[in-house]
Amino acid sequence: MVSASGRFVITYNGEIYNHLELRAELEKLGHTFKGHSDTEIMLAAFEAYGIRFALSHFNGMFAFAVWDQTERELTIVRDRMGEKPLYFAERNGHFAFASELTALWELPWLDKRVDQQALASYFRYLCVPAPTSIIRGARKLSPGCGYSWKAGRGEAFTYWNVRGSIEQALSSPMSLSHSQAADELEALLKDAVRIRLRSDVPYGALLSSGVDSSLVTALMQQQVTTPISTFTIGFQEKSHDESSYAKDIAAHLGTNHTEKIVSPDDVIRLIPELSQLHDEPFADSSSIPTYLLACLARQKVTVVLAGDGGDELFGGYPRYFWASRIEQLRSTLTPGGAAALGGLIKALPRNWFDAVDLHLLQGRYGGANGLGNRVHRLASYLQCAPEDFYCTIVSAWKRPSVLLQAEIGAEEMFSPVFDHPTLPWSSRMMASDQLHFLPDDILTKTDRASMAVGLEMRAPMLDHRLVELSWRLPLQLKLANKGDAGKLILKEVLDRYVPRQLLNRSKMGFGIPLGKWLRNELRPWAESILTPEKLKNAGLQPETVMKVWRAHMNGVDQFSEIWTVLMWLQWQDKWRVTF
Repeated sequence: MVSASGRFVITYNGEIYNHLELRAELEKLGHTFKGHSDTEIMLAAFEAYGIRFALSHFNGMFAFAVWDQTERELTIVRDRMGEKPLYFAERNGHFAFASELTALWELPWLDKRVDQQALASYFRYLCVPAPTSIIRGARKLSPGCGYSWKAGRGEAFTYWNVRGSIEQALSSPMSLSHSQAADELEALLKDAVRIRLRSDVPYGALLSSGVDSSLVTALMQQQVTTPISTFTIGFQEKSHDESSYAKDIAAHLGTNHTEKIVSPDDVIRLIPELSQLHDEPFADSSSIPTYLLACLARQKVTVVLAGDGGDELFGGYPRYFWASRIEQLRSTLTPGGAAALGGLIKALPRNWFDAVDLHLLQGRYGGANGLGNRVHRLASYLQCAPEDFYCTIVSAWKRPSVLLQAEIGAEEMFSPVFDHPTLPWSSRMMASDQLHFLPDDILTKTDRASMAVGLEMRAPMLDHRLVELSWRLPLQLKLANKGDAGKLILKEVLDRYVPRQLLNRSKMGFGIPLGKWLRNELRPWAESILTPEKLKNAGLQPETVMKVWRAHMNGVDQFSEIWTVLMWLQWQDKWRVTF
């Protein structure tokens, strides 16, 4: 689309949710509009404020490129939290950009060889972190960033970031009472939902029965006069199934609810399509249920609201509880004492702790992720240096160098760690997740799964105003001092809409029992591609992979490691990248 004066030309993916408010503001400045699209309003904002200043006015998810015909300058921009992808490549005076890496594939000057550092990061973190891409010749624009290209030269810039929100919060901490903070959070969440309900196509909500999706659904239903459509998928394995809880919450809120129970056969049929969904290797196995849920929702609606961001903003992941406990424990020990205690714990076999759990704790920690595994994991964390703790806890392959044929030095490895001298460990981990895990993993998963079926997914909790508010909240409003309890203030707001007994249970997460299925229903498929020849051609050490595979078959949980290998083999076979 071209601006009214003809100066700016835009190509754009996403939504500006506050476009009506921006329109009113621009009309006061004398701008007139031919239609009602947010694209036209963006162009008017560029003319009124300039491109970079206009960005501070936008509340939305977007990736766009603007050509300034007067200055002969191209500017590409990605939204604050990284909901929409944007790749670019430059070489010898050439510049190209696209929403998909594979759209750049046919460029004759593009270097399509594998970036070994990016590949090592993939095997560690399940995804390829920005700003790298899986190939040497292209990069991803980081969230909250832009890149200007003029006269054959590029310049990167940042217009918003999480670190800035943290520094601002530290300089002006919140002075509200507990109830006042909950009121402010509720009001802001309501507004974030309100502006995301603007749509001329049918919309609904993804309802997992957790705190985040339940609260978004409740606030949606409160603001409309007819029942909204909600969607849930469940699993035949009760250990991974939350569908009955979601049904109860939907009934309480009065939504028009749809659910589907997923079987191993559904997953087996889907696996060949996974490499088509992602233009880079991606090994978060929750992409499978996310895609199946998107398929279910797309049968009835075109837009859905989801609860993404609640865990990272308000302390929902167990790793934050682990961080608080270990930080407290380490503060009472010398560095050598912490490592010694970890070694002592590891000297006791896992099955000893499992026996304690069975006979004294009524099997509270049963299953593959039982008490023995949990305690040994704690021991590993105690042996970590503080700066290595986060990387250790989120890693699949903790040492990708043992897996890859190419040698990758430790100094070359990407680190997502957010370092800040005054923040407690749990807050640093939340910052790391917001900067990397959220955009590189969670939002990549939801964007690719939803776009594959033509479904637009909107996340009210990623409204940048909520991100900024979350950092102004004291940590004790997020995490309990004792016990595995997070998102305290979110739960307080949710209590106003949904009875606590409908949600009072342990966090389950959005996964499927793939570790179990790999030992059974999925084993023939996995073994058909885990051959020495295919592993070697994909740049891996066959002996290392097969050792881990045999351990998994013998009951030692190695699912994350194996799944990264399987997804890399699938992706590499599809796209045929070279080394």
